Amino acid sequence: MDNRPIGVFDSGLGGLTSVQELHRQLPEEKVIYYGDTARTPYGSKSPETIIKFATQIVDYLVARNTKMILIACNTVTALALDSLRERYPAMPIIGVIGPTVRKVVSDGCSNVGVIATKATIGSDVYGRELRALDPDIKVSSAACPAIVPLVEEGLTDTEIMEPRS
Repeated sequence: MDNRPIGVFDSGLGGLTSVQELHRQLPEEKVIYYGDTARTPYGSKSPETIIKFATQIVDYLVARNTKMILIACNTVTALALDSLRERYPAMPIIGVIGPTVRKVVSDGCSNVGVIATKATIGSDVYGRELRALDPDIKVSSAACPAIVPLVEEGLTDTEIMEPRS
């Protein structure tokens, strides 16, 4: 058995839900989690800055002898996954978007709403990947720049999070 840890990172603390699921499905695995709370949110930063931050974190996790890396951040997955895979071709690096898209399509969803950071929505990665698997799928996207800080601060049950009519 490979005793090296799995590296998981996010721009904040939201990726801890991925760690919970990893522990549920793979209870024997060790995990190193890196939540970049000092520089969150990433969604309003330039692609170059996001790639720079992601590269620094992956360099850190690789130096910790991880056997694979899970990017638990939509924005980093959208903008930096390819660059990170090029930098570390032997390291399995998985982002959250591919598995999410495959699940949505396998569930037979025909009309999908995506809310995410400005950077993720601007990349149209969800729309492209969903339509690649199902050309008939309808995708509506909206950037919600305040959602990450509100969720990170635990302010999900407040008036500001209520839908407007």
